[in-house]
Amino acid sequence: MARAFLLVLDSFGVGAAPDAERFGDVGADTLSHIADWCASGHTAADRPQAGPLALPNMVRLGLGRAAALATGRVPEGLAHEGPVDGVFAACAELSNGKDTPSGHWEMAGVPVRFDWGYFPRTVPAFPDSLITDLVARCDLPGVLGNCHASGTEIIARLGDEHVRTGKPIVYTSADSVFQIAAHEEHFGLARLYDMCETARDLVDPYNIGRVIARPFVGADGSYVRTGNRRDLATPPPADTLLDRLTQAGRTVISVGKIADIFAHRGIGPKYKATGLDALFDTTLDRMADAPDGALTFVNFVDFDQEYGHRRNVAGYADALERFDARLPELHACLKEGDLVVMTADHGCDPTWQGTDHTREFVPLIAFGPGVAGGDAGRRDSFADVGQTVARHLGIDPLPEGVSVL
Repeated sequence: MARAFLLVLDSFGVGAAPDAERFGDVGADTLSHIADWCASGHTAADRPQAGPLALPNMVRLGLGRAAALATGRVPEGLAHEGPVDGVFAACAELSNGKDTPSGHWEMAGVPVRFDWGYFPRTVPAFPDSLITDLVARCDLPGVLGNCHASGTEIIARLGDEHVRTGKPIVYTSADSVFQIAAHEEHFGLARLYDMCETARDLVDPYNIGRVIARPFVGADGSYVRTGNRRDLATPPPADTLLDRLTQAGRTVISVGKIADIFAHRGIGPKYKATGLDALFDTTLDRMADAPDGALTFVNFVDFDQEYGHRRNVAGYADALERFDARLPELHACLKEGDLVVMTADHGCDPTWQGTDHTREFVPLIAFGPGVAGGDAGRRDSFADVGQTVARHLGIDPLPEGVSVL
């Protein structure tokens, strides 16, 4: 029986989407702008060597040509002569937002056609009643932050005061999120999780997509976020590919934050890991033991969390090259009947203004034993990802999307 492995390179956009103007993202292009930066001879601590972006394995699978479908040009250094080994496409997004749940739910067959709630760019950002209820129900001395902020910046700015006062740091972003940062030792990880559960109830009337626990460690102004992040998402509004596979008696394996994004619905075994290499190692382990008929669904969060939002072009380039260099290990684990689909959930152009996601096409690259490479063209929805997986695994078609196979 067939198996499928769906790998999400979080934020790996390949060019501004047709409706980018609506989001202020005309001209955004995560991949090409990283490639241009590298080709211009830049160096930085995160990528000390100068030279073109080197992604030979993804290029052989069709990455450069997928980007050309979106923008009309192959990114610098990513051209490939002759046939490619994967089926490649560029997918536009139907969902109303450019956030993580919308992108993932759409690729699993459920586009988000409603509007999420968002908190205003004011100080304070949150309604007084929301904070008053949170403080009372969680027995807090108060909160810090209460604004739009970058997670690393606000922890650096308010971490000492948080440790001294015991007040958690609450903040939001351009996404539909309520985020809470707290020190794992001084505040307590379990207490942070409990507080986020309470916040999840409190933000439901505002139609907020996620409450995110952002634990950190360290002392005296030197704080580092840990891998114990937890996302409390509202459930998808309809059955996703994951639900349908589970109903068909198949196994759905989550690696990284996938289970959180889908509110743990339609998910079987769950595996967490911190960092790009640890997530890749865990994926290889799952390739060794995933049963017939299973879907292994992986999110590589570092591209977005560590480099896209932080506008770290060099770090993003280095992470892409490290990921690409490990793809031969993944190829070596493939069995007859396996399918790998690589894609993304939105863009996060590290050369763009601000720190938010960017509305972009995402690549869809499908490969595996017996899969003939080819051009699947521009696609109208991320849902084509889920439909491709559904067809490969032999379950009934999803209501949305068209398979590339």
